[in-house]
Amino acid sequence: SQRFVLGPEVEALEREIASYCDADFAVACGSGSDAILLALMVHGVGRGDQVICPAHTFFSTAGSIARLGAEPVFADIDPAAFNVTSRSVRAAAQRCANLKAIVPVHLYGRAAPMEELLALGEELGVPILEDAAQAIGARDAQGRRVGSRGSVGCFSFYPSKNLGGYGDGGMLTTRDAQLAERMRVLRTHGAQSECHHAMVGVNSRLDAIQAAVLRVKLRHLDTWTAARREAATLYGELLRKAGAGSGPGEFDELALPARLPISEREPAVHVFHQYVIRVPAGARDPLREFLRQRGVETKIYYPIPLHRQECFQPLGTAAGALPASELAAREVLALPIFPELGEARIRAVVERIQLFFDA
Repeated sequence: SQRFVLGPEVEALEREIASYCDADFAVACGSGSDAILLALMVHGVGRGDQVICPAHTFFSTAGSIARLGAEPVFADIDPAAFNVTSRSVRAAAQRCANLKAIVPVHLYGRAAPMEELLALGEELGVPILEDAAQAIGARDAQGRRVGSRGSVGCFSFYPSKNLGGYGDGGMLTTRDAQLAERMRVLRTHGAQSECHHAMVGVNSRLDAIQAAVLRVKLRHLDTWTAARREAATLYGELLRKAGAGSGPGEFDELALPARLPISEREPAVHVFHQYVIRVPAGARDPLREFLRQRGVETKIYYPIPLHRQECFQPLGTAAGALPASELAAREVLALPIFPELGEARIRAVVERIQLFFDA
């Protein structure tokens, strides 16, 4: 068709993603980072404003806030769930003089506590913008899809995501028709029609080839999610059998000094974009190297909390101010997880972890 950017394939993907996420509208864009940026722009976030986000997450959450001249205000995380809580967000809000929005992240594929956060947002008079880049298909404690409850939900189709394209891409979801239309305008330089600009926007349009690929892959997403959840269940069974524990806490009472992701209660659904364990800080990097030498690749998400990044030092958030985020940065380790992982490889990973600690 030679419709390479936006067009019918993208429009079809928008409808299918909106339906999948239980939203009324979806607006495709160039990346997950652009999705966060557009969600902030459509809510008027700009210079002098403050936006709350987690300290323990990928850089683009705070980076998108800073790109608009606003100040990211960092909230600490629940050490068991790795997400912000209404309590930590309230504490961050007390440090704000001009709060404009709250951006919780559904980290690692687990939904943040949306019911409490939505109530707090209403109390504070600011919108909740969901960073669901790692969590498409996840459900919160009320059984609602991520991206369906906040003012806007933000998704990434980076190739490593649970639903990944053959390049970059992003999506915004909303129940508000006016917000959806304004985001469509903002993604094309603010043009309502060719060469007529109602506002200053950005160039963030999804390629049709990515939409075509994603439309096919979307049909398989629930099957892949089930496989990820089965892999996580087996990891948990084997690691607990070896002596690991769950959630936060000390390591010295465990036969295997590792703490596993806490279990979700139905109707919540964790989609396990990452399977992240915690190990003692002094053992984390040696364990990672031990596994690498034996053919097991791991990753640290994320080794430096955002408030300790060099670019955010002028904000003045001191070391020790967000202890749960700082401790997580020293202890987290993501083990391999993908739909085709299989039982044999999971057992091999666990055996090598046991071998490291036995030695």
